[in-house]
Amino acid sequence: MESQFVLVEKEAVAGFHFPQEEVLKSEKEIKLLRSELERAIALGNLEHQKVKIYFEDDKKKKLVHTTIWAVTDNSIVLKQNVVIPIRRIHKLEI
Repeated sequence: MESQFVLVEKEAVAGFHFPQEEVLKSEKEIKLLRSELERAIALGNLEHQKVKIYFEDDKKKKLVHTTIWAVTDNSIVLKQNVVIPIRRIHKLEI
């Protein structure tokens, strides 16, 4: 799966455009992602541990390796207020 994703710098994410569609198709996958996000935010805040975030913008599948600073109902927030909508995240690798 990882080979389908292009590694990008977190600073580049701010310039990406994210469609409204959800990339995960099942409710089970979405719930699993939510629990992974909760774990990642705890590790990020406590230990500044980086995670791999597999996501998709309007052009292609991408991967960023960074710390998640906050999780809202709809998005994750990285350093410098860079935001990725949760609906566009395929998975996390903690």
